[in-house]
Amino acid sequence: MRNLEVAIKATKRVGAHAQGTLVYTISPVHTIDHYIRVAKELVELGVDSICIKDMSGILSPYVAYELVKRLKETVNVPIQLHSHYTSGMASMTYLKAIEAGVDAIDTAISPLALGTSQPATETMVAALKGTQYDTGLDLELLSEIASYFKEVKRNHYKETEFSMVMGVDTDVLVYQVPGGMLSNLIAQLREQKALDKYEEVLKEIPKVREDLGYPPLVTPMSQMVGTQAVLNVITGERYKMVPKEVKDYVKGLYGRPPAPISEEVKRKIMGDEETIQVRPADLLKPQFEEAKEEIKEYYEQEEDVLTYVLFPQIAKKFFEYRRARKYYIDSTLINSEYMTYPV
Repeated sequence: MRNLEVAIKATKRVGAHAQGTLVYTISPVHTIDHYIRVAKELVELGVDSICIKDMSGILSPYVAYELVKRLKETVNVPIQLHSHYTSGMASMTYLKAIEAGVDAIDTAISPLALGTSQPATETMVAALKGTQYDTGLDLELLSEIASYFKEVKRNHYKETEFSMVMGVDTDVLVYQVPGGMLSNLIAQLREQKALDKYEEVLKEIPKVREDLGYPPLVTPMSQMVGTQAVLNVITGERYKMVPKEVKDYVKGLYGRPPAPISEEVKRKIMGDEETIQVRPADLLKPQFEEAKEEIKEYYEQEEDVLTYVLFPQIAKKFFEYRRARKYYIDSTLINSEYMTYPV
């Protein structure tokens, strides 16, 4: 929680809306009481609303009802629910959450809905029409929007590429793998020419997650757990190869895990190295002025520094492109030796 404090304060300082998120997952430590406790802490930090993020689509209708009901009784901020249709439960889950008093639900226009996406907007609007929960949205206008995106889908959707993630997959109720993570796994395995290992990797994911203290499978943890599962399967030995991000997580640089990390796995990854016990960000040296100096030839606004720190290689290419569009200068044509530019 301490990792969120600075971000929430900064958001509030500029007058923006700070939304805290309860990342929903199922494990021995992720109980409704746990989520209520986290929600209270988020409100104490000053969030303006709370979103229940069910990235895997595993929040069942009656659990959703109980969770939303308890949240509405406990905290005095709006509650939003974000779920995915991966398991086929999301529409039912939304309906029970609405009955419990949820303030907002996330949906997708019908051509881009279902599967690993959200329930269809039009379906939820129709289901609630004429009730106390009527959205007031116009189904005819939504139909026009859907027609546009049907064409977009027709032009860009490749059946073979997405067939593994666009239907209902009840295996997610066992493996808890969110839709975006499935797409990433398939891409990794295809790149390694190991798509035949897909089912084996799915079975490895819950084991890795347990080893690492039951982190919720949301970015960046979903990619980290998924990559580690792929490496465990492809190399034939668990934790023989470990990405830097997983090492940093085990070391404590991502904060405290929900449950203790397996001591055996910790020893295999870190050896005798100690985990950190302080706020991870306190170990970072100030970077803003240094990064600003590194991009001084491109600098236009503070956001440029943030872009550069997060994506150094991509940022410089973007800055070059922006400058070329703005000043009609192509830096690849500059003769640096004589400081000349062709006319």
